[in-house]
Amino acid sequence: MSKAHIIGICGSGMSAVAKLLKDSGWEITGSDDGFYPPISDLLIEYGIACHSGYAAANIPPDADVIVIGKHARLIPEENDEVRAAFTSGIAIKSYPDVLETMTVSTDNYVICGSFGKSTCASLTTWILMQAGKDPSFMIGALSRGLGVNARLGEGGIFVLEGDEYPSANWDNSSKFLHFNARHILLTSGEHDHVNVFPTVEDYLEPYKQLVGQSGLKTITACLDGENVPLILAETAAAVTTYSLSNPQADWRAGSIARNGQYVEFDLLHGDRIVCRLETLLLGEHNVQNIVGVSALLLGTGAVTQEELAEGVRTFQGVRRRLEMKTSGSSIPLYEDFGSSRAKLLAGVSAVRKQYPDRKLHIVFEPHTFSFRNRNALAWYDDLFIGANEVHVFEPPTHGAAGHEQLSLEEIVERINQSGVSAVPVRTKEELLLSLKTRIAGNESVVLVETSGNAGGAIPYLTQYLDETFGL
Repeated sequence: MSKAHIIGICGSGMSAVAKLLKDSGWEITGSDDGFYPPISDLLIEYGIACHSGYAAANIPPDADVIVIGKHARLIPEENDEVRAAFTSGIAIKSYPDVLETMTVSTDNYVICGSFGKSTCASLTTWILMQAGKDPSFMIGALSRGLGVNARLGEGGIFVLEGDEYPSANWDNSSKFLHFNARHILLTSGEHDHVNVFPTVEDYLEPYKQLVGQSGLKTITACLDGENVPLILAETAAAVTTYSLSNPQADWRAGSIARNGQYVEFDLLHGDRIVCRLETLLLGEHNVQNIVGVSALLLGTGAVTQEELAEGVRTFQGVRRRLEMKTSGSSIPLYEDFGSSRAKLLAGVSAVRKQYPDRKLHIVFEPHTFSFRNRNALAWYDDLFIGANEVHVFEPPTHGAAGHEQLSLEEIVERINQSGVSAVPVRTKEELLLSLKTRIAGNESVVLVETSGNAGGAIPYLTQYLDETFGL
């Protein structure tokens, strides 16, 4: 049996590759300096042995390969285990290297873009699974239906969430360039990862390389996505476009309606209604995602219209992407992965439109560097328009020395100046005390926006709402 040791195994991509190797029959060991749910729970479920903390002794002497992640501390100068790996004589690979080997002979669907990747990759996989196609997949988030972030199937199709971030500390090529893409879903080219790609041109370059690969057959591209025409300018692959509503796109949505917790719309190909789709996913950005996945799967002939509609209807979404946390409360609570301005704006808009007659209470933790950087202060002028009030947690301080950090008071003041009431909070108990005086059954909806854990408030609030406002 082949053996792989994975350094930095608790990353979303690293844990997924560990699962794929294990599905392939490999014996896996790993190490990391922090084990946190949900990845730690997954590794236990997968039966993968992990060392807590880095040490040269963690590396099995009979390992056939060592896979090293790109975490900032995974360099020989700062990590004894990484240093020992490079002097061990054992083959060293990045996880994109591993996937490059795994995807040589499969029909690979690479889902890429600035946002929407996890949802689109999860939905694509779910539809194929429900249609009995038995795909392999690797996704950077957990779908509520799939339950795992990776799986090796036997159906010949491989769905991969494609990340433009560099592959390894010794390889600056973007991860998705290693995935042997045959079909691409491109959601957007909005400038991101400014620490790695300082200019828009730097950011778009790997996308241009991706769509220029010789083995690529088709591209399904969002006509609404920023910089998409620049990316596609010189591709030789067949291009199909989609949009939320732009009539110039090949595929789009029509007659969007909201019915309780559901959204319904017509899937249009040109001016023809292909089918009526129903989804639990909220927001026009998710309608756009579904149109894109539909165009991809119907365009490549991977599923029928009936299989598509059933898959969309039964898809429960991705964890932490507008995920409803309450189960029996007349006051719904949604958790959303508010890691960027675009994602947060989409989340607020989605909940506001789904519940137009309710008071919208937002719990916001400025967790990412962008939200707590002084250069982003003007974002708060329109970030929460449509909300009735915002409870703001104190910004975390990790990495604060590396940028000009905003204070809680500055953020609250700026939101108040925008015309939306903002309330500072520092603990989950303080948050609940404040919310109790402001929410009412059948009149309120709560949205938590953070890429952190909001001081542990989410399960605390969920339990309170289910117990107090149970239907």
